[in-house]
Amino acid sequence: MSRCVLKGVVLRCASDKTSVVRVERVVSHPLYGKKIRRYKNYLSHDEGNRCQKGDYVTIQETRPFSKRKTFEIVHIEKESGK
Repeated sequence: MSRCVLKGVVLRCASDKTSVVRVERVVSHPLYGKKIRRYKNYLSHDEGNRCQKGDYVTIQETRPFSKRKTFEIVHIEKESGK
């Protein structure tokens, strides 16, 4: 079974070893066909607290770390300018 790999932006990193990542996807409206942006927030494990707010990261599905945290930050694509 392959693991789900997603890319998104870090929204919050206030908790210890946890970051909230927003993943965006584009879908077309079922009736009108217009492109719509849909968002979902994922709690992801950040072992070394490396991420900052605004970073673009890649997250990968892993074993559950807690009730809602089943993703882990694999790679920081682009760091924010802060």
